[in-house]
Order: sequence, then C-alpha cells, then structure tokens
Amino acid sequence: MANVSSKPGRKPTVKKAAAQHGAGLQTVFQQVRELIVHGRLSPGTWIVEADLAQRLGMSRTPVRGALQWLQREGYVIEQKNVSKSRMIVAPLTKEDASELYAIVGHLEGLAGRRTAGLPKYERTEIIRALRKLNAGLKSISRDHAGRAGDIFDLDMTFHSTVVKASAGPRLMALYNAVKPQTERYWRLYASSIINDLHNSVVEHEEIIDAIQDGDVDRVETALQLNWSNGALRLSKVIELFGERGTW
Repeated sequence: MANVSSKPGRKPTVKKAAAQHGAGLQTVFQQVRELIVHGRLSPGTWIVEADLAQRLGMSRTPVRGALQWLQREGYVIEQKNVSKSRMIVAPLTKEDASELYAIVGHLEGLAGRRTAGLPKYERTEIIRALRKLNAGLKSISRDHAGRAGDIFDLDMTFHSTVVKASAGPRLMALYNAVKPQTERYWRLYASSIINDLHNSVVEHEEIIDAIQDGDVDRVETALQLNWSNGALRLSKVIELFGERGTW
C-alpha cells in the first residue's frame, strides 16, 4: 500500500504535522529565551503575543506554547488584576537571585562530587583546563582590564567544565534549564559585579584544589559557597542600583 503522506499535494500526516509543530515550538522557545537572557526583552516588559509572533515571523500557536513553557521555567510570569491578566518578563529581584543561585549551586555541587570522584588521570585534564580559565580571570582582576563579556565567558566555561565532566543526562537537563537565568543577572549588573572578581578567583582555586585531591565533600561545599557568596555580592549591587522590572 502506498504511503499517502509521500504523494504530491497531500497534507502532512498527523505525525509529521506534530513533529513540525514541536520543532517550531522549540525554535520559538529558544529565540524568546535568548531575547530575555540578553536583555532585549527587559525585565517587567509586557509581552503581547501577536507582536512577538510578528517579530519572530511565526504563527501565534507556537508563540503561545513557548510562552507557557517559559512560564514553567520562570522566564515569564502571569500578572493578574481585577479585569485582566497578561504575561510579563520575570523581574530581577534579590529574592529570585538568592533562590536561583542556591539551586544552581546545589546542581553544580552534585556534578562536582561526581567530577572529584573520577579517576585521577581524567581529573588531571579537567584541572589543567580549570586552572587556565581561572588564570584568565585572575589576570583580568589583577590588571583591572577586560570586558564584562570576557569575564562572563571565562566564568561560565569554568563552571560548565566542572559539570560537563561528569553530569548525566538528567542532571545536565536540569542544569541547562536553570543556568541561563543567572546570565540575566550577570548581563544587567556585570559592570558592578566584576569589582569583586578577585573573591571569585580565590573561591575557584578552592574548587580546583578539591577536585585535584578527589575530595567529594569539599568540592561540593566549595561550589555551593561560590554561588552563595555570588548571591550576596549580587544582592549588594541590586540594593545599590535597584531591582529590575518590579515597577
């Protein structure tokens, strides 16, 4: 029997249409998330579904699905009043940063335990890469020179190197879902956060030493401390410049 879905002029089968819809939804989700993470959709911005669909050149169906997905992951929130509700880009607040950094710290702590438990010959290559990355951060901190983007790339690569070395697919999926949200804070507050870069460099050195020693408890503690201290440093900056998107 011929496969009717392969004949010219035929409409796609239900399975093919569903696959196309899924691909469109994934694309819109990634595009809107990038707009939010890079600040091109600012915290507190009211999201108009039709305008967003036009901006992306997509139909409203995948845009609606992507917004629901982004809401589940915390990038957008529903704001309600007596007469109506609307979607807005999630604000950047001290409370959210504290919770978010704690979550990422625990996820990295789990991955760090696994990385520290790898055979010594595997850890050697990881340690070499981490020391090189941290040396780059130390140089920027010492010379007070370097763009915020350079610092972000080095720091992000440092942490992802620890995680990717050992994380399984479930942990990696959780990490990839949450970690981009920290980038929102970095990009908006980076010019002030970098003043404390030397503290982060010292904390990174403790992480590296713990991995080198194969001390799983110590590396978990060191990673969580790096993130909790980062949240405290960020909190001071937010107090100085104000929360974004809460007006």
